[in-house]
Amino acid sequence: MSKKVDPKIEDVSPEEEKLFTSLRASSWDEFHGQSNIKEALQIAIEAAKKREEAIEHVLFYGPPGLGKTTLSHIVAREMKSNIRITSGPALARSGDLASILTNLEKGDILFIDEIHRLNKTVEETMYSAMEDYALDVILGKGPSARTLRLDLPQFTIIGATTRAGLISAPLRDRFGVVHRLNFYEPVELGTIIVGGAQKLGIKIDKDSIYEIAKRARGTPRIALKLLKRVRDYAQVKAKGEITPQVTKEALEMLEVDSVGLDPLDMKFLEAVIKKHSGGPVGVETIAATISEDSGTLEDLVEPYLLQLGFLQRTPRGRVATKAAYKHLGLKEPLNR
Repeated sequence: MSKKVDPKIEDVSPEEEKLFTSLRASSWDEFHGQSNIKEALQIAIEAAKKREEAIEHVLFYGPPGLGKTTLSHIVAREMKSNIRITSGPALARSGDLASILTNLEKGDILFIDEIHRLNKTVEETMYSAMEDYALDVILGKGPSARTLRLDLPQFTIIGATTRAGLISAPLRDRFGVVHRLNFYEPVELGTIIVGGAQKLGIKIDKDSIYEIAKRARGTPRIALKLLKRVRDYAQVKAKGEITPQVTKEALEMLEVDSVGLDPLDMKFLEAVIKKHSGGPVGVETIAATISEDSGTLEDLVEPYLLQLGFLQRTPRGRVATKAAYKHLGLKEPLNR
């Protein structure tokens, strides 16, 4: 039986195909920033290849959008290995993990996103798999139950998480390579934006690149997302021409301010300053004040505010800094 093809997909023009192309880096040359991590990984990969072994288990942690998934794909490509992708919440039972591991071949990579959300039973099953390349399966129930040990080929687990503190110590200790990804400098983001523009087939000047880079919160994913939105705005409002003025108008429409703060960041800071006298105030209280999840604030909002120096974490709670008052155009209370 012939395979049906959607005519809408078949009739896509070459120009449109470029827009659908992933902007994710596919090689070391395309991956900019995180130079220390790149060098360490390249050495680990080269050593593993010389020994004809799988690379040690790898853990990447840090804020979202910094390249954890991208690095995992590059490692698989450099190792000439197949990569299987799953996530912590998707592995609900030990059987789910067992079915994946028993289908792996030597050198394969299993990428587990949000690994801190693994079920406890699944996590304990992983210990022997990671350490001994073996899987213990219990057959039967009660007094007649017996354990069957299945040997697994040498494989690599690459875990990614935004909350490394939630990973248990026994699991964390089984990763031989652990790296924390840091926020990017505007210059590094500028290089990433240039590469993204080339893949999208659009022209963009240096001033527009810098404007996007400085508002991208030190995060490549956000930089590329803003680039796409500026492109859309320019196509509709400026005949496709991206200029510094068009870029600023597009970013203002998206409510991204001069240092990259979005409406949620502003709500957070205003809640601390206007409703809680600048702090100290607990994150749960802030979350209740602005009707937002506290985990979202801790993962998405606070890291960048801390990096900018707009927020301090103290034993008593969050405190807005002088820089935050100045950025919002507010006068700092004298009794602080």
